[in-house]
Amino acid sequence: MRILHVVTHPEATHHADGLVGGWFDSDLTGRGLVHAGRIADALAARLPADAAVEVFSSDLLRARRTAEVVGKQLGVGVLLDADLREKSYGEAGGRPQAWLDERFIPPPAAGERMRHDEGVPGAETKWELAVRAYAALDRILRSAVAHQVVVTHGGTATFLLAAWIGMPIDAAGQVGFRFSPGGVTVLREDDYFHNRAIVQLNDLGHLA
Repeated sequence: MRILHVVTHPEATHHADGLVGGWFDSDLTGRGLVHAGRIADALAARLPADAAVEVFSSDLLRARRTAEVVGKQLGVGVLLDADLREKSYGEAGGRPQAWLDERFIPPPAAGERMRHDEGVPGAETKWELAVRAYAALDRILRSAVAHQVVVTHGGTATFLLAAWIGMPIDAAGQVGFRFSPGGVTVLREDDYFHNRAIVQLNDLGHLA
């Protein structure tokens, strides 16, 4: 059996300051750092004491700090992967959210949604984000380690789940899962049928 714990990093400074995240390299807030510790404690309690574990993370600071706290608690290093980054918002990254809201062009209800131009110079399309996320999950799943933790971002996590259930990337234009800062999502693949399940979505109980 393979079990993945997908962690969305907890509160970061861009959340607190009302700024656009994306590739803007914000850090965890003090509250976010406390929550990272609670995430680490929760994962340590869930994982078998003698299990081999791998921790993968986006290389952006807010995710990397979260992963380092988790890795320290579990006694393992962190494997950084830039493909686990959040969607790039181009020129909007680090600017006030209102700046992006004034310029953002939402995707159409039908038709081309994955390659849709959102109207912000330098921003990635959903297609570019999905290609990265699918590739990152493929590399993670090449490992024979049965227990893995993946620290990433809310937008990226949606496409990790789409890839996990085998959704063709061309069909992922309308998929959307709601993730909160500090949430933990549990994915499981059984050894017999090799079916993949989303066992728990965006669990926040450890932050209460």
